[in-house]
Amino acid sequence: MFTSSQLKQQLSSINRKSYPAYKTLKGVYDFRDYQLSIDHVQGDPFASPSHISIRIPQSRAGFPDFCFASAETRTALQDYLLRKFEEQIAGYSFKAKGSGKSGLISTTHCGQEILDRTACQISQKELVVRFTVGFPANGRTINAFELEKIFFEFLPVCVQKSLYYKNLNKKAVEEVIFLAEDQSFIRKELTKQNLVAFVANGAVLPRQSGVSQKPMKNSVPFVSPLSLQVEMHLPHKGTLSGMGIPKGITLIAGGGYHGKSTLLDALETGVYNHIAGDGREYVITDDTALKLRSEDGRFIKDVDISLFINDLPNKKDTHCFSTLDASGSTSQAAGIVEGMEAGTKLLLLDEDTSATNFMVRDTFMQQVISREKEPITPFLERARDLYGECGISTILVAGSSGAFFHIADTIIQMDSYQVLDITKKVKDLCADYPLPPASVPVFSMPDFKRVMTAPAVKRDSYKELKLKTHGRDSFSIGKETVDLRYIEQLADSEQTAALAQLLKYAREHLIDNKKTVSQVIRLLEDKLKKEGLAGICSSSYTPCGLAMPRRQEIFSCFNRYRR
Repeated sequence: MFTSSQLKQQLSSINRKSYPAYKTLKGVYDFRDYQLSIDHVQGDPFASPSHISIRIPQSRAGFPDFCFASAETRTALQDYLLRKFEEQIAGYSFKAKGSGKSGLISTTHCGQEILDRTACQISQKELVVRFTVGFPANGRTINAFELEKIFFEFLPVCVQKSLYYKNLNKKAVEEVIFLAEDQSFIRKELTKQNLVAFVANGAVLPRQSGVSQKPMKNSVPFVSPLSLQVEMHLPHKGTLSGMGIPKGITLIAGGGYHGKSTLLDALETGVYNHIAGDGREYVITDDTALKLRSEDGRFIKDVDISLFINDLPNKKDTHCFSTLDASGSTSQAAGIVEGMEAGTKLLLLDEDTSATNFMVRDTFMQQVISREKEPITPFLERARDLYGECGISTILVAGSSGAFFHIADTIIQMDSYQVLDITKKVKDLCADYPLPPASVPVFSMPDFKRVMTAPAVKRDSYKELKLKTHGRDSFSIGKETVDLRYIEQLADSEQTAALAQLLKYAREHLIDNKKTVSQVIRLLEDKLKKEGLAGICSSSYTPCGLAMPRRQEIFSCFNRYRR
């Protein structure tokens, strides 16, 4: 470790030299109250900025023990500190002048969800914040005095104002921790009360727009129907009432634009905790919930879809089904089976984005095309089996087919964003519109013994495993692109970046053509539990741009990898 004085001397000695001389700065420097680590230096002022980290001993940061009571409270504190740090550095970004990205100071921009991120990590030992800095240059000549401003004038102020407990609003920190504990309490109560989701009265479900996840102003607050209302006695907020969605099959019906998909979207993102003021901070969903849709053209490898599709005309084996170009129905069937393999206990579906022939076959169609000529067993006829045999509940948005009313345990109507429980009314009507008798094939648990194979690769094969993330929707590994557009519960591009690192780590260390997909992912989860995301990073340092994905998204990513 070097001293901050030595950093000043080194900056002075390289001033006005060519840009690569910046690489001599790499190392750790003691600034008394914290350590500044220059982890990676960019090769050019127009290249991706340099990676910097700051480490503060917990003895100096001074956060009380109640902040570390659980993983949820620690993650919530990390999220809060990262937002405060970003606020501070935003005021100094580009105040140091130069060409290209000179003077840029940036870190992760957090959304409405609270995620475990590498950009800020805290333990009872130390607090680590990671960010990037564009090292200043004039053309490609080092401007060391501008970088000195960043290190010795700007950053010390940002660190003092945002990362020390004594300088923060203690009431605000306490509220962050208390909210995390209340959210964790509700998740545990879901199991105790036999529920799959909870939506608090007063929640604001609509979002500002399709590109903004912030709450819509002046929207209709959520109010639970009395028949579905439950009370949660939270440790900090006290008694909170709202709608409890019971286990089983729940149908959300209503006219177009009345709020069906908005409610489903809130339940999708309810697998994550949300920040205070989001409107959805007390919308809590079973954290194994999986949103499914049809995906024409997706890759499927060795999936047992015989539960839904059998006796194909080409005699293709659906007990071990593979295709490079799936249809809507086969993709949705594979998605459900892959979700079962991932341990999902709640399926979320929207009729609008589902394959019609996979979801239902009406009476007239069954008269025209006999069951012997139809290889698909529709979801309508399997949903009860999924719950009865596997304990997998379903929440389904339906707007056109009335057949689903017959199998639903709970039926919710959205009427101008008002929620009505119409279960009894609809069940009385079902007697007047009976479903025709159907001979459904016997339920058989799918086989999950899929071996994960991939071409052997040397660990130093850079080109073969080179990673590039394309926003939230996809990433490339080598020449192969993994398409994640329809993995709708990915909340952040940093989760996509983490999935890329997980897949690369698996390729390098775990895949041996013997382990199943489940075994590979279980080994990855053990690694993440012990070492966090830092344990799977291929670089010599931990970058700031990774966020922890759920188990469901890890499975979804691996299942879409064509190699």
